[in-house]
Amino acid sequence: MKIRPARLQQGDTVGVVNLSSPLTQETLGEKLAFLDQLGLRYKLGNTIQSFEGYLAGTDEERVADFHAMVQDPEVKAIFLAKGGYGIPRVIDKISYPLLEDNPKIIWGFSDITALHTQVNEFSNLVTFHGPMLSSPQGALDELSQKMFQQLFQPIEIQYTESIAPLMTVIPGVVRGELVGGNLNRLVGTLGTKFEINVSNKIVLFEDIGEKIEQIDHMMNQLRLARKLEQAAGFVIGDFNMPDDTSSYEDVIEMITGYLKPFNKPTVAGFKIGHCTPNVAIPLGVDAILNADEKTLSILPGVE
Repeated sequence: MKIRPARLQQGDTVGVVNLSSPLTQETLGEKLAFLDQLGLRYKLGNTIQSFEGYLAGTDEERVADFHAMVQDPEVKAIFLAKGGYGIPRVIDKISYPLLEDNPKIIWGFSDITALHTQVNEFSNLVTFHGPMLSSPQGALDELSQKMFQQLFQPIEIQYTESIAPLMTVIPGVVRGELVGGNLNRLVGTLGTKFEINVSNKIVLFEDIGEKIEQIDHMMNQLRLARKLEQAAGFVIGDFNMPDDTSSYEDVIEMITGYLKPFNKPTVAGFKIGHCTPNVAIPLGVDAILNADEKTLSILPGVE
């Protein structure tokens, strides 16, 4: 069992940092107002206003900002403000023992997948795959907002077709640790010291703006790296395809071709990722994927 961070309380202070692409300030105000609605105080990291070309500050500045929030005893959670690109550059510079000694909530998705996979593995800590505070879609929808409540009390998530239609790709039932996230960032770890461990785990895939041939390329890399055969099952989230390109159904058909030979329970259609709603889930906890009944049950991420 991985360490579950302590739940939040009304009045707690959380940290907001940016380890990826520079932030557009106009989108941040309403998201900070949302933290106010949750009854939280917040500290803004230096990287919120930093700009170093296509990054939110130098690698050293971004790592220092993250470490400062980890070490700050007042900060009970760290929200990553934006995705884009940047975290793969610093995963070898982050102190994972420091975070294991100071466990706290880590929240974000997309580029933050690169952080989730390493914190789950090297800090032995549960993290949260959830919408960014600077989401370009504007105000968070009601369900996405509601999912933040899992930070205040241990809640077992029951994901069913009440949210959106789901598709059984490969039948069966499996229990295992839930890992994964953005497909591009998962593939980016292959062949490195930080290669994602999927052995006997349920793996989430999602992405945005990738053409079907590029998704095919990434799935083939996972196949060649033997990740598809090592996993216990698969949760397929949203892929937010570019305009004038293949459909989500085309993508699922292609992915099915890669997964069928391994006969691992697989369900597609989850509103997890670059979509509305973006259902937040903990990573690093046990889950049960029932592909026959099209349900995903996830244990609480906080204690």
